[in-house]
Amino acid sequence: MARTGKFLRLVRPGRLAIYLIALWQTARHPQTPRLARWLALGVLAYALSPIDLVPDFIPLLGQLDDLILIPLGVALVSRLIPPPLWQAQLQAAEQRAVKLPRLWWGAALVVLVWLALIGLAAWALFA
Repeated sequence: MARTGKFLRLVRPGRLAIYLIALWQTARHPQTPRLARWLALGVLAYALSPIDLVPDFIPLLGQLDDLILIPLGVALVSRLIPPPLWQAQLQAAEQRAVKLPRLWWGAALVVLVWLALIGLAAWALFA
């Protein structure tokens, strides 16, 4: 039950913005492990991309992917980062109002995934 409560705290929109700012700062910090840095950048690219993997106009699935994938990604990255570093970045994110950039390369990555899926589907149908 404690894990569910922790997950639900991540889902709150105001708190999620703080976690994303902390991820942005952590990804740019030199003491962040390489795997955590790459995963943080991936979560940020997905969260800040103007294009979603599952479009929002698809009922239920369009909102569920944002509601589940982003908090799970934040939780995974926060476990891979040393706890003192993560706590310091969270405190810094709460104190400073940083505007996160739009990650257009994240949108390009989502478009490439969709094109690859469409290409695989076409190849399966016509091959």
